[in-house]
Amino acid sequence: MTTAVGNSSAIATLQQASGVRAGADPARELNDRFLKLLVAQMNNQDPLNPLDNAQVTSQMAQINTVTGINGLNETVEQLIGQFARLEAMQAAQLTGRSVLVTGTEARVATAGAPTAFGVELGQRADAVTVEIRDAAGALVRTQALGKAEAGISRFEWDGRNDAGSQVAAGKYSITVKAMAGGKEIGATPLVARRIDGVSIGDGGATLNFAGGGSARYGDIRQII
Repeated sequence: MTTAVGNSSAIATLQQASGVRAGADPARELNDRFLKLLVAQMNNQDPLNPLDNAQVTSQMAQINTVTGINGLNETVEQLIGQFARLEAMQAAQLTGRSVLVTGTEARVATAGAPTAFGVELGQRADAVTVEIRDAAGALVRTQALGKAEAGISRFEWDGRNDAGSQVAAGKYSITVKAMAGGKEIGATPLVARRIDGVSIGDGGATLNFAGGGSARYGDIRQII
């Protein structure tokens, strides 16, 4: 004769007996098989040692908990999918726009053309300085930006070196230094990139930049 299953192992025993692997089958299938096993237990119980109502109630509570958790997981997955589609639609509207993203590579489109960049600070800075170097690492320009508030501040390099001459088109790197109360503080450099297209994948929307490179939609620090 079949006897009641103990509380601590009810779910594991039901899964093993019904052939359902944890997390492998839908919760509804597990719930249906549980009910069939419970009915079989009741039909074949020992009249001298019947199923305990408290144990049956506990088993049903456990299976309902599992069903509820699985249902919640499915709902969360659906919401994630909806957010991903919404993110993709928003990202697609940015095609042709320029944005500030974390990075150190500044690009000069044409000789002497102004180039936007930014700085993100965790606190107010008394003085911010940016150093701009060419592809060979040689210092091209040192620019004092003055004071800056906490958060994101956008600046513009006029495309000239320290001697006042226009620099050639190409890639340059920027290094930012911020001071507050006589001490150096953390400063994150931001560079301007133009969005040339958007790719949609399992990880969400990816922004493809003109001239190469990419970043995730969530990496945008500011739209300019």
